Amino acid sequence: MKEILLKYGCNPNQKPARIFMKDGDKLPVKILNGNPGYINFLDAFNGWQLVKELKEALGIPSATSFKHVSPTSAAIGIPLTKELKKSCFSDDIEGLDDSPLACAYVRARGTDRMSSFGDFIALSDTCDKTTAKFISREVSDGIIAPSYTKEALEILKSKKKGNYNIMEIDKNYIPMEDESKDVFGITFEQKRNDFKINKDLLSNIVTENKNLTETAIRDLIISLITLKYTQSNSVCYSYDGQAIGVGAGQQSRIHCARLAGNKTDTWFLRMHENVLNLPFKDSLSRPEIDNIIDGYINKNEEDVCEEGIWQKYFTKKPAPFKENEIKEYLNKIDEVSLGSDAFFPFYDNIDRAKKSGVKYIAQPGGSIKDNIIIERCNKYNMVMAFTGMRLFHH
Repeated sequence: MKEILLKYGCNPNQKPARIFMKDGDKLPVKILNGNPGYINFLDAFNGWQLVKELKEALGIPSATSFKHVSPTSAAIGIPLTKELKKSCFSDDIEGLDDSPLACAYVRARGTDRMSSFGDFIALSDTCDKTTAKFISREVSDGIIAPSYTKEALEILKSKKKGNYNIMEIDKNYIPMEDESKDVFGITFEQKRNDFKINKDLLSNIVTENKNLTETAIRDLIISLITLKYTQSNSVCYSYDGQAIGVGAGQQSRIHCARLAGNKTDTWFLRMHENVLNLPFKDSLSRPEIDNIIDGYINKNEEDVCEEGIWQKYFTKKPAPFKENEIKEYLNKIDEVSLGSDAFFPFYDNIDRAKKSGVKYIAQPGGSIKDNIIIERCNKYNMVMAFTGMRLFHH
């Protein structure tokens, strides 16, 4: 197929719309089910590049959950703890530990579940039955993968009353070196960002503490590859083989760091015993539970523990999540990694990172205040590498 006609572009008034190859070649993607839209394809192609690069860099099946052309998370397929399984609503998935790909997507989806609501999924490897079973019960717009087992395809095709968007990408496809897009009737052209992110990028350690562990190297690579496909400005916190807090598209870097840091804190707090033991009513859906948990942790809009409110959600009144409990729990967090797509202009970013347990940092460097940033990292005994490579994505 050389072109695919779309219902409309970004918005319903933007017609006609299509995707096609400018050189007239066949598209490297097939639609196996559904009717994907313009934004679906943007998410799919960005997500596929991300997981493909993660797999190549770390050699482990990878997955990402995309929304509005930025990843909510990305992860590699390593086993989950009992607490993480429960937090991700996957503790009842049979065979989860035997499917690295399913572990990767459960992690990616479970990182920021509110943002992943209605996501587009990208998988680095053949979608198997276990992964498909987990996807089948989540609210999602579609998926892209290099292939599907027969059982997985049958499960996914039954989703959304048979209208779930399923794409198959040619895993051997290599795009042209140059890329272009039109804005306001004017064509922009640039070399495609094919820069390879790997361990060598982290060799220039500029802090007094130079103990960059293998686990930290893995997590920083995950952060940097995630940032490569995140709308800038962006900052990404990572831990235990996954991106746990992505701050995307903010004009100020400290706002990126705060947004991603708050998401990171929420991710950790979802595994606190107070949250894991909330007595939810069986009638609640997972998205409803996600919203309630967010309100319980962050005390948004209404206090779900108040009289007249908790009865709507719980079988019994839960204990309030006290500020001192939250602070004490988060103060124990350590070994978190952080990547930034451009340099830190002020040390407030380092202070915010410290609050979320960051110990390892990778950023391009190049600020006139680099020395001040380094001094701040030294104060907290952090390890920081200058990559020398900016990763803006627009």
